[in-house]
Amino acid sequence: MTRAHGDVRWLESLPILRDRPWLQLGLTLAITGVALLLRLAIGRFLPPGLPYATFFPAVIVIAFLFGARPGLLAAVLGGILGWVLFIRDPFDAPVPGMAPSLLLYVTADALILLLFHWMQTATASLVEQRERNHKLAETRTLLFHELQHRVSNNLQVAAGLLALQKRHVEDPEAQAALDEAVRRIGTIGRISRQLYRSDGRARDMRALLAPLIENVIEANGKPVEVAIEDRDALQLAPDAAVPVALIVAEAVANAIEHGFAEREEGRVAIRCMKLEAGFVIEIEDDGQGLREKFDITRHASLGLHIAATLAGQLGGRFEMEALPGGALARLTAPDG
Repeated sequence: MTRAHGDVRWLESLPILRDRPWLQLGLTLAITGVALLLRLAIGRFLPPGLPYATFFPAVIVIAFLFGARPGLLAAVLGGILGWVLFIRDPFDAPVPGMAPSLLLYVTADALILLLFHWMQTATASLVEQRERNHKLAETRTLLFHELQHRVSNNLQVAAGLLALQKRHVEDPEAQAALDEAVRRIGTIGRISRQLYRSDGRARDMRALLAPLIENVIEANGKPVEVAIEDRDALQLAPDAAVPVALIVAEAVANAIEHGFAEREEGRVAIRCMKLEAGFVIEIEDDGQGLREKFDITRHASLGLHIAATLAGQLGGRFEMEALPGGALARLTAPDG
């Protein structure tokens, strides 16, 4: 917590000791007594016409700390003490020229008490409103996460229904298509669960992709090493994060299925980078590379076709490039 924030929190707690009125009263009397002793001690050094020189600051301190009512009590006590001890002479005759001091004291005290009362009432109202807004925000976050959870569950139900339907299909190609559909629906469900952190803020791409890629690797059953680099902590809106995560998942699944087809292990590097007007995500593998004269429009698998289609819906493009020791998939898209 910063110092300024701590000062604001302390001011919001004023007036203090509201639940301990007797302590407030004791401290009010004590501060007024100190003001009286101080006035007696410095009286000989003050010019005439300042009977309330120390009582007025005491009223300010008491009203600031304890509120308008203790401040009013201090003002009345100070007025009486100043009148009795410093305005009237021993023969009960008023000292000439002291009436303006009394009038000034009463007027200044009234203004100060009204000002502090208004400030503390306004602060209490703001604190109450902030607490109400905080509770509303918590409720909204809970409802949002509940909705997010229900959407993910519904997707899992849909995946389960497709898996059941597969039992009634004998065509191997149709079974494979249903398996792919189940996998992709499950992927969307996992992405939906991972879009936001527990505090409601969006996850960066590294945090979003890491568990998703682990699931892709586990589903393919090969010990593939994956390194995710996200130096810019790239964050995307939900309507962009879901298709982007799907594109990356399809690219990784394609690398495992085709790039590492003749190997039991491999390595995939994912790099997320911001651009001036968008972002780029590269998926590089050290597999067997691409076929000669590879054309994504003619030679790509269904997963890569889906990736290219999703990239087009984002207003970007998805490309595949052959490397000396593997292949590179690149997604480039604009912000928003």
